[in-house]
Amino acid sequence: MDSTIITNILAYTIPSIITGAVAYFLFDSHFKDQQNTRRWMLQKDNQAATLPLRLQAYERMTLFMERINPSQLMVRVTPISDDKNEYQNYVVAQIEQEFEHNLSQQIYISEECWSIILAAKNATIQMIRLATKKDSVTNADALREEILTSLFDKTSPSGAALSFIKNEVNQLW
Repeated sequence: MDSTIITNILAYTIPSIITGAVAYFLFDSHFKDQQNTRRWMLQKDNQAATLPLRLQAYERMTLFMERINPSQLMVRVTPISDDKNEYQNYVVAQIEQEFEHNLSQQIYISEECWSIILAAKNATIQMIRLATKKDSVTNADALREEILTSLFDKTSPSGAALSFIKNEVNQLW
């Protein structure tokens, strides 16, 4: 082949390849941008639909934390007998029942928040069990008094969890 023919072929082929590559990259970036825009719009629409559900879940978990707050719990759940162990079991059963009622809310809140709520529930139960084991606690009323006085100088586990829930809800806005 003649060198002029090869030069002519290259003169037409190279600009065509460059133009094709530029067009490919432009279309590719355009389609990716469109896809990202659609994804963002879908996420925005979904967020508008799920935000009320998430807020409702946080509200229910806030109510749960308030209901298992030992100062509220000891006033609301009165002893059914004088036996401290019966009262302990009754109060723990109340906490577990309340927890099971709100178990499905975990799908709407963050994993970290759910872990803190679980820790608060378990710490409250542990606080009640430890107070029951004290020698100074002889009956159900003494157990109530011991639990309430132990909270005077420290924050209840549910109070710490409530603070975390409030902070997390503020981040939703």
